[in-house]
Amino acid sequence: MTSSFTTLSFIRSFSRFAVLPSILAVSLALSACQKDAVPTDSQALDNTEAGIETDGTLNTDAASDATVVADTTNDTKLTAEQEMIENLARYRWTLLDIDDKSGGPVITTLVDIKEQVTLLFNQHQGQNTLNYSVSCNTISAVYQLQGQTLTTEESMSTKMLCEDLNKAENRLDTLMQSTSKLSVTEGENPVLTQVTSDAITLTWKGKLTSQAKYNSKGKTVFWAVNAQKVACADNSSEMCLQVKPITYDDQGIKVSEGEWTTFTGQIDGYQHDGKHEEVLRLQRYQLDNEESVEGEEYAYVLDAVIESSVAE
Repeated sequence: MTSSFTTLSFIRSFSRFAVLPSILAVSLALSACQKDAVPTDSQALDNTEAGIETDGTLNTDAASDATVVADTTNDTKLTAEQEMIENLARYRWTLLDIDDKSGGPVITTLVDIKEQVTLLFNQHQGQNTLNYSVSCNTISAVYQLQGQTLTTEESMSTKMLCEDLNKAENRLDTLMQSTSKLSVTEGENPVLTQVTSDAITLTWKGKLTSQAKYNSKGKTVFWAVNAQKVACADNSSEMCLQVKPITYDDQGIKVSEGEWTTFTGQIDGYQHDGKHEEVLRLQRYQLDNEESVEGEEYAYVLDAVIESSVAE
């Protein structure tokens, strides 16, 4: 009995000692796994600088920065259409010629007054717009450019009576409302060729707009222009415009008028006919010393004729 008890105790003791190495091995293995999973301070710093969090996920700040850089790069790259639109908007286009195989008196009328037929590419409230005129009403239309194909939406116009220019104005509006193909010959004096869906070719010559020329945005001012010119100075045979400033409030209501003064400069884009009293909306540009001519402080550019009445 004593011998059996001694043998059983020995076996139990031996079993406990035999299990210890196995437990120790498992413990060491778990410790090694934890050591590999938890980075040291230097490893965590390296990972953070690389844009990776210590839990193995992407650093959201770094990812956001990378996305912003990518988006900025994409935003600054203009499409071919955007480049063409920006280039067209730098110029004021004046009609050079019309090639219409069918001919006709209306086309002839447009050619006869080609120096006063103008076209501008602008932006208004985030939309690309055309402004065109035969020096009477200003007609506007939203447009899209796909490749070199110009498509316009329905036009809007001021409502002045154009008398002899009515037919020419209506014909120009019809031509601009059709789908057309554009191409530009660049250079110091660029040429825009416009071929309508009716195979009528309009050729336009470009002149830098004042905003592009003076590299600044003008200030809008309003002037009334007298139908009668006056001598620019005493004992001078040169004749100058009589103008007076007009102020409107935010609702477009006239609130004040200045006194008539003699204007010795030029208004770019304006043609005085001596028959009409007119109110002009102008863009005024500050001149620097290199641009100033004979000490002029400002350059004035016609934006629109907003009132016109036959002088008494």
